[in-house]
Amino acid sequence: MRLALTLGKRGLGNVWPNPAVGCVLVKNGRVVGRGWTQPGGRPHAEVHALSHAGKAAKGATAYVTLEPCAHQGQTGPCANALITAGITRVVSATQDPDTRVSGKGYEILKSAGIFLTQDILKTQADAAHAGFFSRIQKNRPFVTLKLASSLDGRIATKTGDSRWITGPMSRRAVHLMRAQHDAILVGRNTVAQDDPDLTVRDMGLSHRSPIRVVLDSGLNLPATGRLANSATQIPLWICHSEHAKTTEKWHQIGAIPLACPPDQQGRIDINNVLATLAERGITRLFVEGGGQVAASLLRAGAVDQLALFTAGVAIGSDGLANLASLGTDALADAPRFTRKSVTPLGPDVLSIWTPSQ
Repeated sequence: MRLALTLGKRGLGNVWPNPAVGCVLVKNGRVVGRGWTQPGGRPHAEVHALSHAGKAAKGATAYVTLEPCAHQGQTGPCANALITAGITRVVSATQDPDTRVSGKGYEILKSAGIFLTQDILKTQADAAHAGFFSRIQKNRPFVTLKLASSLDGRIATKTGDSRWITGPMSRRAVHLMRAQHDAILVGRNTVAQDDPDLTVRDMGLSHRSPIRVVLDSGLNLPATGRLANSATQIPLWICHSEHAKTTEKWHQIGAIPLACPPDQQGRIDINNVLATLAERGITRLFVEGGGQVAASLLRAGAVDQLALFTAGVAIGSDGLANLASLGTDALADAPRFTRKSVTPLGPDVLSIWTPSQ
C-alpha cells in the first residue's frame, strides 16, 4: 500500500477533477502490475495497473489507495474491471466520499466473491486524497497558502524591492509545489507589481504548469503582460465581480473570466471564489499572493496547509508585511497552526503548518 500511495502522488495536480489514486497488483509475493491515475483523470489507476499486468492479473491481490469506483463515467466502473480481470482480493486504503461510489464499489466486489480488506494506511490515504475529499465534502479545493518572507515577516522593502528574498533552493521547491497543485491563485496587485509567469520552469516539469487564477474584481488589469501573453498556452482564469466591466478583451486573448458573487462590501467573496473553482473541477489550490488574498483566506478559515519559506534576512517594520490586516483584537481569536515539518533549504527554512484543532 505504501508503494501504491507513492505511485498515486505522480498524479497530483495532473488528474483533476479526479483523485490521484495508486494501485499495485501482487501475485505469489511478486508485483505484477502498477498503475496510477493518468493525466486528465483517465484511465484510472486500477485500469492502468491491469493493463500493465495483462493476464498475470488473474488471481492477484489489488492494493488501491481509494475505493474502486462503481459508477459509469467516461469509462466503466473500476470495480467491474477488477472482477473481469480475475482479481481475487482487494485491499483498499480508504472509502470514496462521492455518493455515486461511497460503499457501492465495495458492495460490487463483495457480491462477486472478492475478499475485501479496508482502511489500510487510511490516515496516509486520506491526506493524499485531501483535495478530492475537500471538493466533494466542502465544495472547495484543498488550499495551500505559500508565504515567503524575511525573518521579520516582510515580503519586500519599503521601495517594493522583493527579488529575491529567498534563495534558489526555495524557489525550486515552490516550482515542485506548483506542479502538484491544480491551480495557482494570486491577487491583481501581485500581477500588477510583479508581472509573474506562475508557471513551472524547473526539474523538467514545464508540462505540469497548473491553471493560473487571478482575483480582479473590476477586471481592471490590462490584458497584457506575461500571464496574458501565455493564456493560449497555459490556461488563465480571471475571477471578477458580477458588476465588472466587459470581459471581451480577456476572451480575445484566450483567458476565461469567471463571475463570482460579491460579499456585503461589494468585493469578491473568497468563499464564492473557492466554490466557483471547485465547480470547475479544481481540487488542490496553491495560493501565492498577496497579503490581502492571504488574509482573506485566513479570515475565512479556508487555509488547509501553510507553507512558510523564511529567509535569513531582516527588512524592518517599514517593509511590506506578508499578511494584510486580519482584524484580530484578541490573541485568543487569532488563527493558530500546528507545525508539521521543518526543512532547511540552503540558507532558507521551509516549515509546513496545518490548522490547530
